[in-house]
Amino acid sequence: MLMAIDVGNTNMVFGLLEGEELVGSFRLMTDANKTSDEIGLTVCEYFRRFNLDTNQVCDVIIASVVPQVMYTLTNAIMKYFGKRPLIIDDDIPPEIHYEGEDHLGADRAVACVAAMEKYGKPLVVLDFGTATTVDAVDAQGTYLGGCILAGIRVSTDALFRQAAMLPRIELVNPGTVLGQNTIQQIQAGSVLGYIGAAEYLIRQAKQELGYGDNVKVVATGGLARLIADNTDLIDVVDSQLIVDGLRIIYERYRKAQKKNQEKE
Repeated sequence: MLMAIDVGNTNMVFGLLEGEELVGSFRLMTDANKTSDEIGLTVCEYFRRFNLDTNQVCDVIIASVVPQVMYTLTNAIMKYFGKRPLIIDDDIPPEIHYEGEDHLGADRAVACVAAMEKYGKPLVVLDFGTATTVDAVDAQGTYLGGCILAGIRVSTDALFRQAAMLPRIELVNPGTVLGQNTIQQIQAGSVLGYIGAAEYLIRQAKQELGYGDNVKVVATGGLARLIADNTDLIDVVDSQLIVDGLRIIYERYRKAQKKNQEKE
């Protein structure tokens, strides 16, 4: 069994995979103050819930955008599973051709790898999380660029904190931009406004890619369904995209290792 871990700014997503089958998944809050014992014991408790044995884990692979938690998370895996995790970028390259000047986040690279494998190319990949990212890959599999904007929850929380009279809201589509009360009006501006922003970015990304409508648009992340259910521009919502990307990269890595050993 492979344990794939996607460490995001808000949550750490754990996926337990037998081949291509996801046999269990769970989330922990990303908290740099937790000890390795707290993380390890919590993960073991989830294994008991799924009636799985920690000894079934043959390997662990991690994609992280939060360096502050990696020391304790790595120690937890080593202490409670007896495995040194493979880490994207540190141990395994993300396997995407990128010509940009800056480093592409591990989660975004892994999501693009998975989307190409599962849905073909060219494509646009959106990840609706703490931040929302938009990434574009051309027909040859080259990463052409993308953009980053504050996630919808980050935006609404900032509004709640900075405006004394405005309440925190539930993220739902109010069905109209002309809300009849304060909550509906914030929902209209936040949710429908965000959908409008996402649609503009998708259209612009597709135009800049230059393939017309022959571009698959794939979305992942905790709030992807909220956006996708209210627009026709997103073709696929795949909540398992990054976990699958970690599995794909891991399998390619092991195959390459095996070939190298056979040559020797």
